[in-house]
Amino acid sequence: MTTKPTQITSRPAARRGRPKGNPADSEVRQKLIQAGLAHLTEKGYSAVGVDEILKAASVPKGSFYHYFRNKADFGSQLIAAYHDYFSDKLDAAFLDESQPPMDRLRAFTDEAETGMARHDFRRGCLVGNLGQEMGALPEEFRHQLVRVLEDWQKRTANCLRLAQDLGDLDERHDPDTLAAFFWIGWEGAVLRAKLERCADPLRCFADTFFMTLTP
Repeated sequence: MTTKPTQITSRPAARRGRPKGNPADSEVRQKLIQAGLAHLTEKGYSAVGVDEILKAASVPKGSFYHYFRNKADFGSQLIAAYHDYFSDKLDAAFLDESQPPMDRLRAFTDEAETGMARHDFRRGCLVGNLGQEMGALPEEFRHQLVRVLEDWQKRTANCLRLAQDLGDLDERHDPDTLAAFFWIGWEGAVLRAKLERCADPLRCFADTFFMTLTP
């Protein structure tokens, strides 16, 4: 589960006083979102200050408060942007009708490994990173993060259910439970891969997961 900030777009929330339809206005906000995602997927929320984000985005401090009420609001919008981005990645893999459903899930894990390697395993999953910090984060983040994980699980369960319908997954498995198990384990593997700076934890989890499903 990785991120390439240059490809992420987000849906701006309506704010009082914001000029409508101004491309430059949207571009500045997007710069802040991209910088925030890059820093938080690597360092986490607590270790990154607003000034660091502004410097990375080359945006003056006053502009930040034009788009976001405070750092907590910024973090909430980063979660939303990451969710939009990552949901598109899941759909690209899980809805690929050129492959059997189980191969789609394997393709996702392979692509995620490639994405982490691209950044030398320094960047992890924003949702996983924030979950690790939850004790020091705004409480509203908790519900937002749970909703994101539930959505990812639902998409995964749909893919597994299709595999079951096609006879590629044993009927004794419950797709919803299996999807929850996958994300619990996968987030842990991403965290360990970031810690060890290598792909071994990702491969260990993925290989074991698919092996247990092999008839």
